Amino acid sequence: MPTSATEVTAAGIARLAGVGRAAVSNWRRRHADFPKPVGGTETSPSFALPEVEDWLRRQGKLAEVPLRERVWQQLTGHPAGPATALLHIGCELLLVHERPTDWLELNALSDRRLAELLPDAYAKVLTDRFGAARHRAVQVPSTEALHASVPLLRAAAHLAAELGTRQTFEFLLGRHLDANSRQYTPTPAGPAELIARLAGPVRSVLDPACGTGALLRAIAARPDLELHGQDSAPELAALTALRLALAGHARIRTRTGDSLRADAFPQLRADAVVCHPPFNERNWGHDELAYDPRWEYGFPARTESELAWVQHALARLADGGTAVLLMPPAAASRRSGRRIRADLLRRGALRAVIALPAGAAPPHNIPLHLWILRRPGPATRPAAELLLMETASLVPEGQPELPWPALQSAVTEAWEAYERTGTAEEQPGLARALAVIDLLDDDVDLAPARHLPPSAAGGGIEQLTSVREKLTDTLRLTADLTPPAAEPAPDARWPLTTIGELARAGALTLRTGNAAVALGGTVPVLTDHDVFTAAVPSGTLPEDHEAPELTEEGDVVVPVLGAGSVTRVIDAATAGAALGRNLSLLRPDPAALDPWFLAGFLRGTANNRQASSYASTATRLDVRRLQLPRLPLEQQRAYGERFRALAAFEDTLRQATRLGEQLVQGTYDGLTDGTIAPG
Repeated sequence: MPTSATEVTAAGIARLAGVGRAAVSNWRRRHADFPKPVGGTETSPSFALPEVEDWLRRQGKLAEVPLRERVWQQLTGHPAGPATALLHIGCELLLVHERPTDWLELNALSDRRLAELLPDAYAKVLTDRFGAARHRAVQVPSTEALHASVPLLRAAAHLAAELGTRQTFEFLLGRHLDANSRQYTPTPAGPAELIARLAGPVRSVLDPACGTGALLRAIAARPDLELHGQDSAPELAALTALRLALAGHARIRTRTGDSLRADAFPQLRADAVVCHPPFNERNWGHDELAYDPRWEYGFPARTESELAWVQHALARLADGGTAVLLMPPAAASRRSGRRIRADLLRRGALRAVIALPAGAAPPHNIPLHLWILRRPGPATRPAAELLLMETASLVPEGQPELPWPALQSAVTEAWEAYERTGTAEEQPGLARALAVIDLLDDDVDLAPARHLPPSAAGGGIEQLTSVREKLTDTLRLTADLTPPAAEPAPDARWPLTTIGELARAGALTLRTGNAAVALGGTVPVLTDHDVFTAAVPSGTLPEDHEAPELTEEGDVVVPVLGAGSVTRVIDAATAGAALGRNLSLLRPDPAALDPWFLAGFLRGTANNRQASSYASTATRLDVRRLQLPRLPLEQQRAYGERFRALAAFEDTLRQATRLGEQLVQGTYDGLTDGTIAPG
């Protein structure tokens, strides 16, 4: 077997065959002709993809795998690693995009000849888009390096014919980032789009810590736009360049290197700087950069790497240019940075500090801040007020996905109003323009939550009264729905069947969810969190997602990860949503199975226990092993009505809990801020 063959793990084989990993392990034990490992480790071996596909095809087990999945398998198994494979694909897609006729001629050649001629073809298109080789992040791969990539490049070109070059690269890059989430810190689409809107209409933009180019990608691409990026990781700087080139016709210049220690654009004066810098870096260059001219507002302490990035951004702006940086909340209040913060305020460089909700961007466990800065010109008068915003209140309680359209609208409206007038209308709990002189105390604490007036208790006395009335009605309904006293039943020893047997008999259809969640899609996605919390579908489907499994009224949805017996019967309000990951869908034949009967028995604790397997960090439910009694349809419906009543009682209890918590917290807030009298 050639050493350059693409390798695939047991998980990849399972995806190719449309089965679980346990089935692959069984095949290895039971079939002597199963392909032997060619790499990996003893606990996680890898196999040659061509051998695996040939074996699966002979056994009749090769599922109809979408082309995008086959390309992804080849990419992840590339002998030089997925990052190198992505760079080769990016160069090839750029060639297809810019010089499609050249690619068609090359694609007709043999693999060996194609690998020999591709470097020259790449060199031409890379020079056209990124300039001379010595100044760009994307270098031409050698013929030797391309030999192992030729089958992958041909497959990627086929995929680009289906999806388009940009969509193909975005799909593969997105999958790579998801699969290596601990290695990268990408900026999600929501905050990236918000930062782009705050930067305003510009001609030239710099991201000095560009990563995979999410922020520059969010800037509207125009032919006359100049995009500059730098990153210390060579593969990230190259991926950014290719991503931007496939996205539009802007002039692109990306460089490799640490922007603080080895600035690649020392003469640049951009209209805007956008940045999601690395946080809490102790080794950012404190010792060797003590006399750097960029420290116009003070020399940052060793623990204040973020303030070094702020000043680097200001130094690369033209007079009047805007910088928008994603910052950790500690940068607004650490005592070691108070002198720099004070000087930023006095000279009018810092214009706004906006607190985002927790989960907006990595690290997801803290509420990050956006700092908006403006480079003062010689005749600029310092701003008299600083805009402060706290956006956590814009996130509806219990909603797992952040409402980015609402967040973006609220922040941009407040910022644009402040830009026009130099002040902002006070919105309790949300926004306020505070006089700079009031912030220049011993701490210079700029955390928005510490300066915003609290919102009215629970939304005001009127809203608290409304909540109390709703709670009273809900508690009354809860009493009406309380199940009647339980009665003993005769010893029930039903004949049992399993979901797997029912699926084979055609009494129901079993489907597995695969829908990813993205920002800005149009098709709603039902996530496992929605099922656990009885919430409406909270996600949306990416535009380039393959055809998803959509729910229909009467379907039963079961989460397969996480402890707890939970099912959900799809109603008219939830029908039509894509089925998210880690969910199984059961579609019963109405002539054979009642959906509420099915959902009720699947919630049994003993039933779930016998069908679950346990790993070190999670519990996984094998839906096919769940059991169901064999009962006639009339008897099923009798059980189904009782299970439906229990579900209505459970929903009402949840509503009462939410209203009670809202009433209690609102009353606490009103008593403590003086808007409610203790009597």
